[in-house]
Amino acid sequence: MSSKVIFFGNGPLADYALEVIKKNCEVIFHARSREDLEVVCQIKKEAPEAHGVLASFGVMIPKEVLELFEPEGILNIHPSLLPLYRGASPIESAILNGDTEFSVSVMKLVKAMDAGPIYYQTTLSDLPLCKDDIYKALAETGAKWICQNLTNLSEPVLQDDSKATYCGKLDKSMSLLTPKTDTAETTFRKIVAYQGYPKPKYAFFGVSCIILKAHILEQGETAALSIPCADGGIVAIDRLQPEGKKPMDAKSFINGYAR
Repeated sequence: MSSKVIFFGNGPLADYALEVIKKNCEVIFHARSREDLEVVCQIKKEAPEAHGVLASFGVMIPKEVLELFEPEGILNIHPSLLPLYRGASPIESAILNGDTEFSVSVMKLVKAMDAGPIYYQTTLSDLPLCKDDIYKALAETGAKWICQNLTNLSEPVLQDDSKATYCGKLDKSMSLLTPKTDTAETTFRKIVAYQGYPKPKYAFFGVSCIILKAHILEQGETAALSIPCADGGIVAIDRLQPEGKKPMDAKSFINGYAR
């Protein structure tokens, strides 16, 4: 008989993790908001054997809810090598900081933010620098480990709080690209990190656009549309969306807006 799971989560990390968990466990409730926590308490009391799994819930879980899942606790899939990148934007922060490897931790949820003891950690190499691909790979890795080990968990290992680093929420003020002061690498990583939210923006021919796909221009390569950067490097624009219009490739934009 498959394990019963109460799942907490929203957004891409949760979506990818939940897809794996549903294939291996019986998800008896999916909590998406603070209001759902009352239902969680009732279901957990009716099904005390149910495990708790969380991925990107966005709401602090009250102590009385955490206590219902003792002693193993609610297992939290966090996309970083904790105690590094505690907080709301670990994947985006890793991309912006120039990381080339990306990690996932499965920890026991506690009241302090991302400070619980660790059940499992691993680092993935050779991932494409694509935000959605990174989210998917880390979520699936953490969820698969949980499904394989949920009924046979070892004692989690305490984090070293002295090595903790933190990352905050992304906000709309970050969306405007600043290539006059940023290198091509930094500009490109902002484009990758800000996909979905806060959406990387730049104006071409006086038209504000969301940059959907880009790459760093290699020597000898040409591009229909590009952004020159502070270090002399150039970011080529592959796909973009003019404000209020549909997404299009760079050549289509040139044909419609160049003057």
